[in-house]
Amino acid sequence: MSDYTANGDLHHAKRVNKAEFVVYFALIVCLAILPHTIGWTYQLIRHASLPRLNPVMRAWKDAQAVTPMIFRG
Repeated sequence: MSDYTANGDLHHAKRVNKAEFVVYFALIVCLAILPHTIGWTYQLIRHASLPRLNPVMRAWKDAQAVTPMIFRG
């Protein structure tokens, strides 16, 4: 029979303060807007059509992907 009490604290995740998460999220969005604007403009000029996502939505998606990775530790 297995002893499940030996490693009891391994699966408990530490809760992150929501305000801290929002601050990191906002910083990542703000820092990602400029590169995405440049890339969006380049694609607009090169292909002569509007890309599917605007620069703000691209930055938002990046922040949604990156911010949780910071807190996984």
